[in-house]
Order: sequence, then C-alpha cells, then structure tokens
Amino acid sequence: MENINQYTGKKIRNYRKMKKMTIQQMADSIHKSRATVSKYETGDISLDLETLYEISKVLDVGIEQLIDYHQEEEAVEDEPEDYIGISPFFKADRLYFYFYDGRYDRLKESIIHVHKNSIHEDGSYEAALCIHSSTQTGRSSDIYYTGNVLYSDILIRFSFVNQYNKLEQDLLYIFNPLELRDYTEGLLCGISSTDLKPCAFKCLVSLTPQTDYEELKSRLLLTTKEIKCWQKQNMLMVDNNS
Repeated sequence: MENINQYTGKKIRNYRKMKKMTIQQMADSIHKSRATVSKYETGDISLDLETLYEISKVLDVGIEQLIDYHQEEEAVEDEPEDYIGISPFFKADRLYFYFYDGRYDRLKESIIHVHKNSIHEDGSYEAALCIHSSTQTGRSSDIYYTGNVLYSDILIRFSFVNQYNKLEQDLLYIFNPLELRDYTEGLLCGISSTDLKPCAFKCLVSLTPQTDYEELKSRLLLTTKEIKCWQKQNMLMVDNNS
C-alpha cells in the first residue's frame, strides 16, 4: 500500500496536470528545482509544511485536499449483527465527495463527516461538509456546511446549511448501494451563492479518496445522450447504472 508521501505526491501531480502546468512551471513558482518537484510527486522526498502550503496556493487547493490520507483498517471478520445486510455507506463516518463545476472548469472535492453519536428523533444523524471553492478571480477558500443525513433502503439524503450564510442550503441525494462497492452516484442541488441561480451537479461519493482525476472528470461530465434525454423529459436525472 502506498505511504502518505506517495499519496500526497500523486495528488500534487494530478492537480498540476489539471491546471495544465508543467513540472518546471511549478518548480519556478515555488522556487525549487525541477528534480526536487519530481521527487515530491513520486514520494521520494517528504514535504515540509511551508512547501506544502506554497504548493497548495499554486494549485489553488486547500492543504487538506493534498493530505487527506488515511490508512485502511483491516477488515473485521465478524461484523455486529445490526450491520448485516446494510450498505457500507450507512456504516461510514467519512465520505469523499466529488463534482465538476463547469463555470470554473474545476473538479471539486470535499469530505463529509457523519457524527454517528448524535442521532435525532427522526433517525437522522448530524453531518458536516467542507467544499474547497475558487472564484472567477482565482481566489480560493473553504466553505463549511453543517446539517444532517437521513438513510433509507434506496437513497441517502444530506441536508446542509452554509455556516456563514444561513440562507444558502444544499441537498445531496446519493444512491444507497446494497452491494459491496467503493462508490455511488448522486445529485447536489440548491441555490448558487455565486450567481444566485438554481443549480444541480452530478456527483460521485466514495468510501476512499479518489486520485485519478481525469477519470473522475470524465464520469462527472454530462453526456450528449443524457442532455437530450433531459431536454425531452424537461427534468434532470442521475442514474446508478455505471
């Protein structure tokens, strides 16, 4: 299994390629040699905090998006009886959330935290979401949301409110796959705080961090076939067949 240096290096390389930036251009931006940056990306050199901060600024991402590494725990042979037959997404207290924002040609990612020790009367749990966002001027920031999650046999519904703008509320619906797999699809919808218009994004939620951003982007882009179908039916849909 890859270590944290290799994981972080792979994330840096993917974000650099997404910005269509060469290794030399990045090296010049952070005042390092090309060879050093290359070793950062292969995990041969550990990154100090100051350099990691400089790289995150050059790539317009948050530091946490480069170091969201966690070691996979060994599988437990005997699961609690309450969990038998339940989707692995129900058990997860951390989910990785991705969508593509065509306004800025940017693949966005975030982490969803589910607090299983705080259950409400309606059966929902408290949840939190952090989305790394960039403006049209290139300024980047992290937007924090709090809310809750409610589970059903077919769907999982997250309801989030912007901590700094209570009028901004977002709904995230994802399919609740009963089979054992790492990802599921869904839809994020709400009122955009950027242009104050209704918006909806096709999204992917996974149990583990995704590092192949080109493949992710291709899966999140809307196809011509999908658009024609939506135009005919005058409604936006996301299926769970992929």
